[in-house]
Amino acid sequence: MSRLTALRSRFVDAPDSLGAKARARRWSWVTQVFPGLADMTVIDLGGTASAWLRAPVQPAHVHVVNLDVSETELPPWLSVAVGDACDLRSATHGTRYDLVFSNAVIEHVGGHIRREQFAEAVYDLADRHWVQTPYRYFPVEPHFVFPGFQFMPMAVRAAAVRRWPLVHTRPSDRESAVRAVAEIELLSKTEMRHYFPRSEIHYERLGGMVKALIAIKR
Repeated sequence: MSRLTALRSRFVDAPDSLGAKARARRWSWVTQVFPGLADMTVIDLGGTASAWLRAPVQPAHVHVVNLDVSETELPPWLSVAVGDACDLRSATHGTRYDLVFSNAVIEHVGGHIRREQFAEAVYDLADRHWVQTPYRYFPVEPHFVFPGFQFMPMAVRAAAVRRWPLVHTRPSDRESAVRAVAEIELLSKTEMRHYFPRSEIHYERLGGMVKALIAIKR
């Protein structure tokens, strides 16, 4: 492992990293908000089966919908399907669930109209939900682990991401760098309240600063 890979692992990927500790705190919070999680049917929009296999609570059933599905040989309580979180007709066939769960997905769906469609799907799929997204004004952009990255002009971000050592997968050319940068649109508190007007908006903090926004309906 290179020094730079080790540095990213320390912050984000390793089991004892800051990111892993944040994920553990988030799971603890989820189980406090939804104490009956073990008996619920859950649809996870944009998640992975592996995340649920590591979760501290096993729900009655979890249906993961993602554009890229690679997991196989899953336990009976866990299923995956290829689907668009903004247009779920083919992935859910009108099924209702006890809980919609989504972690850091809405900022990737592509534009204001698509985010509205995503939020409408969340409300349609279940009476309860937990939808988390990184906060735009936290000083470190979480996908690239780069201070102030989200405030830079697009051209500067595209150039930087090809050289920044903490990027998970470094783009090979300018076109793919622009695409990688453009695919992420972090949300403000105002936007989150707009998309989820019937939900409670909670703040996940780090060092006293708001790090992530969570729309919760119990």
